[in-house]
Amino acid sequence: MNKPKMTTEKGVPSNSRVVMLLGQLERMNGEAVPGDAEMARHVTGKILHLIQTQEKTRKEMTAKGSSGMEVILAALENMQDLQAVLNILCILNELVSVGGGNRVGALVSKGGTAILLQLLLSASKDVPPSEELMLQLHSILAKVGPKDKKFGVKVRVNGALNITVNLLKQNLQNHKLLLPCLQVLRVYSSNTVNAVSLGKNGVVELLFKIIGPYSKKNTSILKVALDTLAVLLKSKANSRRAVDRTYVPALLAIYQDWHRNDTRHRHAHIRKGILGCIRNVTNIKLGRKAFLDADGMRILYSTSTECLPVRTLDPLVNTSSLIMRKCFPKNRLPVPTIKSVFQYRLPHVPAEGPVAQLYRQPPEVDDVVDESDDNDDADTENDTENDEDDGDCCLQNDDIETDLDKLRPGDQASRTMEELRMYECFFSELSEDFQGYRFDGSSPCQTPSLPSKSLSCIVVPTAPDMTPSDSNLVQLECTDKALDQRPGVGLEQALVRELGRVALDGGAAPNGQRLAAESEVEREDDCSSHSSGDQAVLEVPDTAALLPLHDPELYVEMVKDTRSVPHYSEVAYPDYFGHIAPTYREHIIERLYGVQRSKIFQDIERMIHPNDILDKVVYDLDLHSCPVVDDGECLKFNSLFESGNLRKAVQVRKFEYDLILNSDINSNHYHQWFYFEVSSMRAGTPYRFNIINCEKSNSQFNYGMQVLMYSVREAINGRPCWVRTGMDICYYKNHFSRSSIAAGGQKGKSYYTMTFTVTFQHKDDVCYFAYHYPYTYSTLKMHLQKLEALRTPQIYLRQDVLCETLGGNNCPLLTITAMPQSTSNDQICQFRNRPYVFLTARVHPGETNASWVMKGTLEFLMGTGPVAQSLREAYIFKIVPMLNPDGVVNGNHRCSLSGEDLNRQWQRPNPDLHPTIFHAKGLLQYLSAIQRVPLVYCDYHGHSRKKNVFMYGCSIKETVWQTDVNATSSDLHEDLGYRTLPKILSQIAPAFSMASCSFVVEKSKESTARVVVWREIGVQKSYTMESTLCGCDQGKYKGLQIGTRELEEMGAQFCVALLKLKRLSSPLELRHASHFLEAEGDLIETSCRNTRAGAGSCTPTWALRGRRSADFSRGTPRSPSEEVSPSCPCSLTGGRRQRNTTPAVLCASLPPRSIPVRSH
Repeated sequence: MNKPKMTTEKGVPSNSRVVMLLGQLERMNGEAVPGDAEMARHVTGKILHLIQTQEKTRKEMTAKGSSGMEVILAALENMQDLQAVLNILCILNELVSVGGGNRVGALVSKGGTAILLQLLLSASKDVPPSEELMLQLHSILAKVGPKDKKFGVKVRVNGALNITVNLLKQNLQNHKLLLPCLQVLRVYSSNTVNAVSLGKNGVVELLFKIIGPYSKKNTSILKVALDTLAVLLKSKANSRRAVDRTYVPALLAIYQDWHRNDTRHRHAHIRKGILGCIRNVTNIKLGRKAFLDADGMRILYSTSTECLPVRTLDPLVNTSSLIMRKCFPKNRLPVPTIKSVFQYRLPHVPAEGPVAQLYRQPPEVDDVVDESDDNDDADTENDTENDEDDGDCCLQNDDIETDLDKLRPGDQASRTMEELRMYECFFSELSEDFQGYRFDGSSPCQTPSLPSKSLSCIVVPTAPDMTPSDSNLVQLECTDKALDQRPGVGLEQALVRELGRVALDGGAAPNGQRLAAESEVEREDDCSSHSSGDQAVLEVPDTAALLPLHDPELYVEMVKDTRSVPHYSEVAYPDYFGHIAPTYREHIIERLYGVQRSKIFQDIERMIHPNDILDKVVYDLDLHSCPVVDDGECLKFNSLFESGNLRKAVQVRKFEYDLILNSDINSNHYHQWFYFEVSSMRAGTPYRFNIINCEKSNSQFNYGMQVLMYSVREAINGRPCWVRTGMDICYYKNHFSRSSIAAGGQKGKSYYTMTFTVTFQHKDDVCYFAYHYPYTYSTLKMHLQKLEALRTPQIYLRQDVLCETLGGNNCPLLTITAMPQSTSNDQICQFRNRPYVFLTARVHPGETNASWVMKGTLEFLMGTGPVAQSLREAYIFKIVPMLNPDGVVNGNHRCSLSGEDLNRQWQRPNPDLHPTIFHAKGLLQYLSAIQRVPLVYCDYHGHSRKKNVFMYGCSIKETVWQTDVNATSSDLHEDLGYRTLPKILSQIAPAFSMASCSFVVEKSKESTARVVVWREIGVQKSYTMESTLCGCDQGKYKGLQIGTRELEEMGAQFCVALLKLKRLSSPLELRHASHFLEAEGDLIETSCRNTRAGAGSCTPTWALRGRRSADFSRGTPRSPSEEVSPSCPCSLTGGRRQRNTTPAVLCASLPPRSIPVRSH
């Protein structure tokens, strides 16, 4: 070994005592002169004394630039005298014991591990080996091993494994040497190959000789032995060995003994160590079986129950809970098939993908319980809430697009102009000359108005003993005599409110609740008798003033023309009555500590006390003849209405029900959206509902979100609204196993339970529960008709049918802009040359919040105010408000009838399987072909695992900054205007969060609307706007759950932001490039914040802060005295802000013009 030259760090005196001693030691290295041994003992002893007594000496030895560590290691390698070697080992032990990881790392980096292992090998050849030497060596190795990444390989190559094992076998009673040997074995075992080798050498059996029942002696040795055993049992081979030797019941017995005797809980760490061993051995199927055979569920359940009152024992309870949940026998869902209960045959099956796999499966292959040893349970799953698991928003580096060719503009397989000419009919505004119109406020032909219909009272039977029959149903008169005669629909000219919902057929509904309704006062005795002929007449709540776009009778007419796979013949009350947003705030709830653990223990009780479980099916759509079980002792369920989703309900206890959601049609998964009816409840009794086949690994239900409930009784009493409800809400993994088929080939996946408890206010009420505020396809059609009826002469509105869906429903397309002021060439030219804004929504049926945002946008665009008029004069809006009508109608969560996520089909949509996407993309391609690329494209979505409203956009620069890809300056050159619209929204919309926005392009999103429209169509401002399903954690709505009022407000604020964008992008404003400086500053700040360490850094030369909007606050225009001149630098202007004190009127404040309505 080369002799290192002693150096000192700058600032450390060279005449320091330890420096002189190290210099002497350095000179002795390699010199074999008699008397050197005595001198070596003296020098090393002095250095050891200084290190033990002076912290300054320890710092000098390990200071940066000092070669003290190298000198010590060189001496250790060359030293022959035992005492001197022991002194050096003590020196090293002192250094690594006090200095922490940095000093250990220095020792490893200078080759200390190899020197120590070589010394261990040499010392083992002595007979007998020096006990003190082995003690010191193993003590240091136990500290060095965790810091050396190649430690496991080094000890195996040097033969250190057998040395330590033999030493352990020979010193089981020598507690002084036993402890460091166990500590080193624990480090050895962290290497999988070493763990298997140690198991073969009998280390598992040795450890069970050390581990024993309760004792106050040698607890430190016992703890290390348990930790070592737990590490060894991570190996499947060692776990099988432990099971074969019946160590699982032994561990349970030992745990019981310690639990019983450790009454003061002074040895909770020992009990936790035992549980750690049980946790690892039960990772294999044999271990779980042995655990169950040894009555482990009962043992851990009883011990954990006794630990619950002591908060400090929570780690024991949590680990026990994890083990019990893991060992709970995995069962398949109690359904005949995990495929949807509703079947729809596709015109042709895709050549590849999950749908093709589903169709290729043999009939007998459906859902199988995975019996492999794979287990996806996390090592720790505490009841305390950690940071949100946000898989959708936390960018994974391997998902970020790194292929620059895929980030550059490109048109893949574009259709020819001849093929696109079919879309010319949807752009008649580009050729309209308005010669047939009179611009005096009238038009020669008016839009046909809807036939007037008088709404009769709804009669509700009140006699509890009355059987459903036509005699106790009073029908509503309808003026429309022509009914849709499509097979399976069979709608009558009547609206029947009976058995808990509105029925559209002539007979009684199969399930429901006869509502005993007294409109003035509720009777205290709900079981009082009535004559069989008594009926209470209740009128539909008069909500016309508060819901101008809602008409119950019109809604029913819309339902009649809606096609569904199950052929729904009923209407849910909330959709019929309508929803008025509550006036009070609904706060994000805080979950009480221990709630999730309590729910899990109640689930475990089902196995321990099976006789207490009813397991009674009360609702089952697989029983087509009679899905409802009515014996008067349980709740009644129903979901056979538009957008409904509940497949099965099982009563497990008197007031507890397991609920199973239906898969998306032509799919075997996507269980998240639910919408169902409950009736026959008691008042004041807590009911627990468990949705047991959720799939996402985490949910906002763990972070304050509540389910939505609609009470028919409350609606009749004048409060027709969806309200957030439910207590003890949590979301956790359960014992129902997902097959690898349903989990996309992944083994060992489990379903999740979303549980909530509700106490009903009214006896025999009819209540509805939903994942989010429902918004059906029929509701959309009703709203569109009402909007058209409210059209003013200033508004150009055209409704077209973009295409027909797979299920036979029309996909509406809206064109909205402002009518020209006259037929002059200038006016017509200005009309035709307005830039396009293309909006879409509801491609995912379960994201109903997207429809509520779209509703706010549409209402704003059709408004009569000056801001709305200015917006219409600024743009032509092309809007597809619902891209997936079939999925919405049939209660799907994510897919269309094709069983595919339509937002992953934009690259190559199939006209037969994805007609709405095919034709929506065709519209955009047509605009591109005629050189009218939209200024903005935005797709409205909902987000299930993030709060606030935010946007996803597309940027080459921001994508490259998140990767290690080398890119030229030309590759990164792009206009920063894509950040302008989100920035405006962050200033005017209280629910919008700029911090949550992302402009990175991911590989997994390359076929989404946002990315395809950006790359293929060339729309720079191409966005997905995500609205939370939960609530906000910033701004005005911080701590509140989001409601329809806030969602509609967001839609309106989006419109206001577009008007600001128009002003910023006008030629006058574009002369000042500084308008985008703030966007550039935010971009650089974001990149610096997100850039990974080591991937480079960026140092912005300037950065500007955000400012409030200059002319709008929450979408309300300023008064004339406060308005800012259009030439005034706005909130996106960089540099010093200058105010124009001269009052100026914004274009948004111009009075509306009197323009005649355009007739069709």
